[in-house]
Amino acid sequence: MATMAGGEYTSVKDFYRGRSIFITGGTGFMGKVLVEKLLRSCPGIKNIYLLMRPKKSQNVTERLQELLNAPLFDKLRRDSPHELTKIVPIAGDVTEPELGISAPDQETLTRFVSVVFHSAATVKFDEALKLSVTINMLGSERLVHLCHRMVNLEALIHVSTAYCNCDRTDVSETIYPSPQDPEQVIACTRWMNDKLIEELTPKLIDGRPNTYTFTKALAETMLQGESGSLPVAIVRPSIVLSSLREPVAGWVDNLNGPTGIIAAAGKGFFRTMLCHENKVADFVPVDIVINLMICAAWKTASHRTDTITVYNCCTGQQNPITWKEFIELSFKYSRIHPANDAVWYPGGRCQKYSLMNKLSGAFQHILPAHILDFIARLKGSRPMMLRVQAKLSKAASCLEYFTTQQWNFRDDNVRKLGEQLSPEDRQIFMFDVKQIDWPSYLENYILGIRHFILKESPDTLPAARSHIMKLYWIQKTIQFGTILVVLRVLLSRSSLARSAWFALLSIVLRMCRMIV
Repeated sequence: MATMAGGEYTSVKDFYRGRSIFITGGTGFMGKVLVEKLLRSCPGIKNIYLLMRPKKSQNVTERLQELLNAPLFDKLRRDSPHELTKIVPIAGDVTEPELGISAPDQETLTRFVSVVFHSAATVKFDEALKLSVTINMLGSERLVHLCHRMVNLEALIHVSTAYCNCDRTDVSETIYPSPQDPEQVIACTRWMNDKLIEELTPKLIDGRPNTYTFTKALAETMLQGESGSLPVAIVRPSIVLSSLREPVAGWVDNLNGPTGIIAAAGKGFFRTMLCHENKVADFVPVDIVINLMICAAWKTASHRTDTITVYNCCTGQQNPITWKEFIELSFKYSRIHPANDAVWYPGGRCQKYSLMNKLSGAFQHILPAHILDFIARLKGSRPMMLRVQAKLSKAASCLEYFTTQQWNFRDDNVRKLGEQLSPEDRQIFMFDVKQIDWPSYLENYILGIRHFILKESPDTLPAARSHIMKLYWIQKTIQFGTILVVLRVLLSRSSLARSAWFALLSIVLRMCRMIV
């Protein structure tokens, strides 16, 4: 077990006692879970300084209040409301010089902060390179410069992504050589106009599918060069989905990654995508990532080294699930816990070949969207299904690179860290992915999408289940009717075949009367 300077084991909770934390990206999906978990499980924390960008209609104090009113903080508001007063909003913006933080606030941070969690990033796969560089690289560089001035800094945890090295299939917990020189890329985006950058982007990111994975790889290289003697660790999660357990199972608050597609599939209007179903889908629950980050900071502070430790937070090595299993379970629970007002019975399949996927999309997405929009116009309603399908198509195309390939993310450092925790800490800050039971986890994921994304009350489930059963029988009737029509056409030229046809139809009708 890891020990602090005194030689005795210090629990994770006790390590954070009396310390002040600085968090970037605290208003994002992962950042919110981090704030909630720290306050709930480490009650001795002194302060959490939260970098927040003021909006035109809201200052940071108003934004913080809105954040704390979210369902994620229900448990804290109920059981330990005083903990929420420890959050101190810091007005700033990672796209601005010195993070847009005022001189007095910088003085506060440099004097009192002991642990920094840097999770601010643009996670849009198709983000313009200039903005992606500004947020993911320059933002990280500016934060490191601030950290060098922190007199009590004990740990800086940088959140990266397992896919920053997606140009190689076997990914160890190490910082690989950068695809480009970070400073040169930053310089290019400064002097080139937006149009020129857009034209050069495909060549610059060669070997990577998008600007997100590219700039995240460059940020790691930059961090390695700029951090000097700072105590730094990097946490690389794979595809982050809803919470496994904390603070409530299934919590999710955005449509990023597969979530938007799963929500649309549950409504019945997304039914095909390009995907190699036997490949491993590397998903990780958000609370597992957060627990690992909290423990990584504890380890970084308790065992100072001259190198940056990397943690690949993934499930593929220890508890893999294939895309086929993921999709089948998602459909299963979308039918058991259906969304309200589904337009069709949830179903669909993966397509291995691009041409087949495009054909399926034309008949199962675009054609029905035209029909529904036409009906909407007749009713005087606003047609929207074609726009929805366009967004879903874009989201699915962004995921295709990840649904058609497979990576081996080595996680030796994660396993070692788990072994160094006390039994109590392993329970409180659980990041053992072997404990994920995929069927129950995905059931809660579907329920979480229904409750937190679609804002549908559990009280509406009986009516939704009744509606989904009607859609099921409508679908079966149409399928059966289609088969009958095809058979009728095929058998129409033969008198013997017609006799057999009518005999079969007579039997079917008698059976239907008996069932009724």
